[in-house]
Amino acid sequence: MQPQQKLFALIVGFALLFFIAELIRQRRLKEEYSWIWLLTGLGIFILVIYYPVLLLVSQLMGAVIPVTALFLSGFLFLILITLFYSVKLSELSDKVRRLSQKIALLEKKLTKGRSRK
Repeated sequence: MQPQQKLFALIVGFALLFFIAELIRQRRLKEEYSWIWLLTGLGIFILVIYYPVLLLVSQLMGAVIPVTALFLSGFLFLILITLFYSVKLSELSDKVRRLSQKIALLEKKLTKGRSRK
């Protein structure tokens, strides 16, 4: 890896870790989700600092060029993140539906109780 590419990747990795830490500090990113992004930033650092690891990953994937392995890894990461958040969104939708139904039942009971008096 050329020094300019290495420097750029290190800056991106550091900026990502700083941005994640700032989002956690401002309570805009919950701690339960922050581990995914912290691991991503650390993964970038590891692949940049320990270039032989990137070469090994490239060989295991059958990629000729290490950049191809990075691109494929990034693409797979985005697919996994999308799937993870789709599951979370589905769970939240179910919770909202159940809460809405409970509120409707409670309101119905409340109005019946008032009409009897």
